[in-house]
Amino acid sequence: MSARENTALLVLEDGAVFRGRAWGARGRTLGELVFSTGMTGYQETLTDPSYHRQIVVMTAPHIGNTGMNDEDPESSKIWVAGYVVRDPARRASNWRSRRGLEEELIQQGIVGVAEVDTRAITRHIRTRGAMRAGIFSGDALPAGAEHLGDQVRDALVRIVVEQPRMAGAALAGEVSTAHTYILEPSGHFAGREPLVTVVAVDLGIKSRTPEHLAERGARVLVVPNTVSWAEIQALHPDGVFFSNGPGDPSSAEREIDLLRAVLDSGTPFFGICFGHQLLGRALGYGTYKLPFGHRGVNQPVKELATGKVEITSQNHGFAVDAPIGAPSTAPFEGGRYGRVEVTHVCLNDGVVEGLRAMDLPAFSVQYHPEAAAGPHDGEHLFDRFIQLMTTHKEGN
Repeated sequence: MSARENTALLVLEDGAVFRGRAWGARGRTLGELVFSTGMTGYQETLTDPSYHRQIVVMTAPHIGNTGMNDEDPESSKIWVAGYVVRDPARRASNWRSRRGLEEELIQQGIVGVAEVDTRAITRHIRTRGAMRAGIFSGDALPAGAEHLGDQVRDALVRIVVEQPRMAGAALAGEVSTAHTYILEPSGHFAGREPLVTVVAVDLGIKSRTPEHLAERGARVLVVPNTVSWAEIQALHPDGVFFSNGPGDPSSAEREIDLLRAVLDSGTPFFGICFGHQLLGRALGYGTYKLPFGHRGVNQPVKELATGKVEITSQNHGFAVDAPIGAPSTAPFEGGRYGRVEVTHVCLNDGVVEGLRAMDLPAFSVQYHPEAAAGPHDGEHLFDRFIQLMTTHKEGN
């Protein structure tokens, strides 16, 4: 194989270029360049719909050691736009492995680059912020790319900057289920009457999330993001859940209107990640884009009421702009939804990580409590949601 055939270039919109080895599928891919700090769980990362239209840099140096299995995917496909690693495993070694990571990337057409300095790339993003980028290999490499003169570099950068930015992107419709599907109570509750019925709005949901609810006795109806409030009402839910997902929360006007209908009805609500951001906007708070976001399975979050610190799994590039400290009145329509308190903050940078409506049965967290992949510290939030629904149900 010639040097050109083996070469891949990672090109950033600010003109930075990192040369590596072509890995995975060959060709061209474009997306927002972000980094994930998880040292494990690469299969869950790849199949997380929240990574749609993003090129993911793995900060852990060795990726692919355990191959790919049929049990851990969080959705039906790989969603990352591209994949950047330092040292891919030459051989997978795990009793559950069914195929190698590169084999899976090639099969699903995911363009990647290996043998690059991922530490340098991560430091670059941390300094200058997440930005648009592209990976070019195979036939997508222009003539002369092996020497990377100014003319070639400029041509590749132009391709990168012509793609749309993540700010303003409405992506939930591109990752949501097309049809409603149901999870019945499982585990200890299998075969029993459901304790509660939950309608989970799929904005990019991971499979482990409704499984957690089903394991706690809930009947879970996962519905498309296009669902109307009338359609949700017809399902007679005891609670409504909004999932994680990709895109800019400021662009999700239809989903925000749907969430306000949920709040107006007094139906218990729980949102995570993108769903948390949408609750913030529904209450009247703003959202903003973070410089490089929080992505990985080791993000420390403090619960303000107790001082307890949880290590959490996160994947988000936007955050809610709500006042931390004393409860505030939700700004929407002069306080229509009453008082709101910030319940959790990120210990790395002080970002809002949780909200609770004090006069409504609604709460949210910025992180992923389903622990796929990641620590189990936040799983108790599913118990809290079950308790909120059962208490509300008994009161009615």
